[in-house]
Amino acid sequence: MSQPTTPKILIISSDTGGGHRSAAKTLADGLERFWKGESMAVRTIKAVEESHHITDKLVRVYNWILRNKQGWMKYLYWAVNRFRPEKHEFFMKRCIVPLKASFEKWCPHVVVSVHPLTQHIFGRILRELNLTDQIPLVTVVTDPCYGFWKGWACDDVSLYLVANDEAKRQLMDYGVSESKIKISGMPVNPKFCEVDEKVAQEARSAYGLDPDKFTVFVNAGWIGGGNIPAIFKELVRGELDVQAIFLAGKNEELKLEAEELAKSAKFPVKVIGYSDEIEKLMQSANVMISKLGGLTTFEALACRLPIIADTTTPPMPQEAGTVRMLSQKGAGVLLEKTTDIVGIVRSLSTDRERYSAMRTATIGMAIPNSTESIVKEILTFLPAETSAAVSA
Repeated sequence: MSQPTTPKILIISSDTGGGHRSAAKTLADGLERFWKGESMAVRTIKAVEESHHITDKLVRVYNWILRNKQGWMKYLYWAVNRFRPEKHEFFMKRCIVPLKASFEKWCPHVVVSVHPLTQHIFGRILRELNLTDQIPLVTVVTDPCYGFWKGWACDDVSLYLVANDEAKRQLMDYGVSESKIKISGMPVNPKFCEVDEKVAQEARSAYGLDPDKFTVFVNAGWIGGGNIPAIFKELVRGELDVQAIFLAGKNEELKLEAEELAKSAKFPVKVIGYSDEIEKLMQSANVMISKLGGLTTFEALACRLPIIADTTTPPMPQEAGTVRMLSQKGAGVLLEKTTDIVGIVRSLSTDRERYSAMRTATIGMAIPNSTESIVKEILTFLPAETSAAVSA
């Protein structure tokens, strides 16, 4: 009897912001967690950055804009949707050689995309190698609402896994067949979950904070920037009976600036740089101030954490639907002016009825066990010779 083949899954992504990176890691962890065979090989590559020095520089430009000029993102969104670089021959010619060589060297059983600019080139690689019918291309869409990037739509994708009906409708409007789309929820790591008050108190204590005080999590994101620093500057001026955690992400300069601001705050503030334990920050908090990235929003909702959403500049087009959804459901407050932040935080920290209603509104917005559902869908594409099964 022949030995079962070790299943190999390639996840393709890019570090444009932190959401795609987080989704890739969640799926990699989930594939190994829910696979019940003897072994599994999962490889994640940053396909945009690792394919050519030009595209690597473009990723850096994207992140610079995200950090420093958030208001420009709408123009970048328009340009990418208008000129479709993910399909342009200029980029295809320069990027396909290294990616094709890497693909042939490893030859996975399934390719999984979590980024709108990655699946087109891998679809072409599969076609050129005559492997379209043998190796499926699965796309996990990390934008949850209508209005997301056109790049998500690709004829070569075998199956789309999306957050909800709205995301499904957007793909169909982009020309994707309904038969190729399944609703599975967002790829939220299971560690993002509601905890009881005792665990929340322990988390606050671990950060050197009062375990019983209303806690505000100010989230500048993985890249560290946008409008959040200006909001934080306004927040620390307030006469508030709260405490705060400020996450600066991978922005050391911002961390230093926040530490200086924290010294003048009239309430306790803990400043943190990069962290790979965002779930603990969310679980320690009573409310989060943040830009509404798709995955960040659903991670917070999974923790039943209400959100004060940064809308001081118009949200990025692919995130506008998330803003609308959060507001309609009542799980968040839209911050339109930085000067309003103190009043909003004061209201939530003192009006327990209002806060309780927001927390209750988070229930049901995220599909439970979504990562397990996504992983099970991916694993159905593995060939029979890989043996084993998914957990029950």
